[in-house]
Amino acid sequence: MLAVTLIVLLVLCVLVLVAVFFVWATYNRLILLRNRMKEAWSDIDVLLKRRHDLIPNLVEIVKGYATHEKSTLEAVIKARNMAVLTDNKTVEQQAQSENFLSGTLKSLFAVSENYPELKANVNFLELQKELVDTENKIQASRRFYNTNVLALNTKIELFPSNVIANFFKFEKGQFFNLENKEDKEPVKVKF
Repeated sequence: MLAVTLIVLLVLCVLVLVAVFFVWATYNRLILLRNRMKEAWSDIDVLLKRRHDLIPNLVEIVKGYATHEKSTLEAVIKARNMAVLTDNKTVEQQAQSENFLSGTLKSLFAVSENYPELKANVNFLELQKELVDTENKIQASRRFYNTNVLALNTKIELFPSNVIANFFKFEKGQFFNLENKEDKEPVKVKF
């Protein structure tokens, strides 16, 4: 009888240890995924800052050539200023302001097509090249961020890790996506 009781206690101890290990491992995995998502967002944030810093220089160069394109230049500056204000913005709000900025940049580059001297300006070409490079890096970082959000969200939703995620109040991440179909289309240049 003592041997049976001892075996039952041993089995219960093993089950408790397995349960504790499972909770510990799942919690740590959720923390890891959340931190990867934050790191990926930080990468995007750095690239967005670089983009925001390049835009005023680009606008100044275009101003010298395209004096009667004032509304386009003002729209780009307004969109840039909206995108720079990141205080208490959600990922979705940041994505919306960045999408708007991308649209105004497309119109700025479309305007530059009307000015051959501007298109030949070395500073303009260099800034345009850096901005395109930054845009490509933002897209790659966006994909990396969204991959990490997907991993975290999946872990939060799947059973049995969802029980631990709910208990410790883990929140799902927000995807950073293009919202408007127009933003996915190439710029149409008309003369």
